[in-house]
Amino acid sequence: MNDFGVRDIDVVVIGAGQAGLSGAYHLRRSGLEPDREFVVLDHAPRPGGAWQFRWPSLTYGKVHGMHALPGMELVTGPDDDGRPSSEVIGAYFTAYERRFGLRVRRPVDVRAVREGAGGRLRVETSEGNWSARAVINATGTWDRPFWPRYRGQETFGGRQLHTADYPGPEEFAGLRVIVVGGGASGTQHLMEIARVAAETTWVTRRPPVFREGPFTEEWGRAAVALVDERVRRGLPPRSVVSVTGLPVTEALARAREEGVLDRLPMFDRITPGGAAWDDGRTVDADVILWATGFRPAIDHLAPLGLRERGGGVRVEGTRAVQDERVHLVGYGPSASTIGANRAGRAAVREIGRLLERAPGEETADGGEPAGGEKAEALRA
Repeated sequence: MNDFGVRDIDVVVIGAGQAGLSGAYHLRRSGLEPDREFVVLDHAPRPGGAWQFRWPSLTYGKVHGMHALPGMELVTGPDDDGRPSSEVIGAYFTAYERRFGLRVRRPVDVRAVREGAGGRLRVETSEGNWSARAVINATGTWDRPFWPRYRGQETFGGRQLHTADYPGPEEFAGLRVIVVGGGASGTQHLMEIARVAAETTWVTRRPPVFREGPFTEEWGRAAVALVDERVRRGLPPRSVVSVTGLPVTEALARAREEGVLDRLPMFDRITPGGAAWDDGRTVDADVILWATGFRPAIDHLAPLGLRERGGGVRVEGTRAVQDERVHLVGYGPSASTIGANRAGRAAVREIGRLLERAPGEETADGGEPAGGEKAEALRA
């Protein structure tokens, strides 16, 4: 701790979801000690990342592409497919944090990351401030649900809610529901609600793209590359599913046959009783459910001025181009669970090169940077 009550640390990890825990694991594996050389801060009340907030009807058996965290397999029993994913994955994250002694501090809100003294970053939180050589930002998107604005929205007499507040289908029994959004969450909500609602209407900005056949490794790499290209250009990242399309599962194929996924183009305005289109079409509704996605939760990084004119943070690998001390994991192309694992390891390797140098020392084309066992271990 320095003279001003700010605690000195090598690395602050912000967020303890898949990406944050992966980064913490690799820091620990490199030999850094939690609470002394790195610290993990999480604002959630318990382990589980964003999974702990998922709706109860999203059972583990409905989760696609969940990859284990590095160093510990995700072992489930025969009854786990029917359990809420929030319970199954929350328990796994809890066991993971304990096994590797990551000492996650929670609930801690990170309010701002700004330039500090001596070439360090000042991380300001609800539990005091830290002075860090580097930051691994793994805050995901769940805290920033995106609500589009449409004319007349404030006049709607029914209920409006977002995926972030989705309680499960039971609350929509007997109601007329408009589901907005063409992603995976929108179709999942729609298929559940259609079984109990009086009527459902699906609207999307663009015609949905349904992907038939297996999701090959080559297809996945191509999709991630498209997302990565946006991030490299400093544009806001898009989700991987927006590039790959919606995989046609058995349940989705059945819903298409039954007409549940008959889609309408986006309405032009919202009325007190529903929605209307300029061509004269109207739909009555009791509820509008906005399954319109999320945006990266990175407002706390605003003091560093990392955003580009395009609205996003330009990233090379995991490193923010505007500030090599800041690494974004679980951002853009690393937003998938397997991508988050890889990004955590890559960030730690990059940070090893940073810690090799004296604070404030510029990267030199010629001279050799200062070495050290700690930096060597981080790069391993």
